[in-house]
Amino acid sequence: MDWPLLAALDTEERGRILRAARRRSYARGDVLVNEGDPSDSLHLVAAGRLAVRVSTPDGDHATINLLGPGDYFGELSLLDGRPRVRSATIIALEPAECLTLSAAEFRDLRARHRAADQLLLALMAGRIDELSARLLEATYDSLDQRVHRRLAELADLYGAADGPVVVPLTQEQLAELVGGTRPSVNLVLQALVSEGVVELGRGRITVIDRAWLPR
Repeated sequence: MDWPLLAALDTEERGRILRAARRRSYARGDVLVNEGDPSDSLHLVAAGRLAVRVSTPDGDHATINLLGPGDYFGELSLLDGRPRVRSATIIALEPAECLTLSAAEFRDLRARHRAADQLLLALMAGRIDELSARLLEATYDSLDQRVHRRLAELADLYGAADGPVVVPLTQEQLAELVGGTRPSVNLVLQALVSEGVVELGRGRITVIDRAWLPR
């Protein structure tokens, strides 16, 4: 597994981090962590795809992000010794594997190797970049642009380099990911259908022309 967030570390330092982590496997539908649980470990996604779900003010739940191989969650648990709680529930959408590094193991690693500090900086920098991009998107981009961008990201997450990609999400789930309503997202999708960019099916969206979306 190629870990982009470990790219700044040399081979030896990368090995120390990975050896300190424990590999855990999950079946489809398993809950890795629950919103509100104590946050005491970092998880590196090695295989499979995960949904990030949060509670809404009206008591419902919404999917706000999807994670795939190379992604991570739980980095705030490594910052210091203060008790923290999970800000979201993470659910396996398919069989998945994660490398888990506990906060205690990280503190021990940090005391002995400077590579741990570099990892923490890489984790936080990556999260800040992601949140900044999402804030700009929510503030300045139209719904059409948000749908196009998310579909392009989902095609990368679920597909190979070429050919149609089946994204096993409902229109409701896509609406949650882009911060829109299902009817408004459906209008955008119908326009993409007329352009031959996507096809719609029960519980899935098939991206036919991936190259069109970034344009």
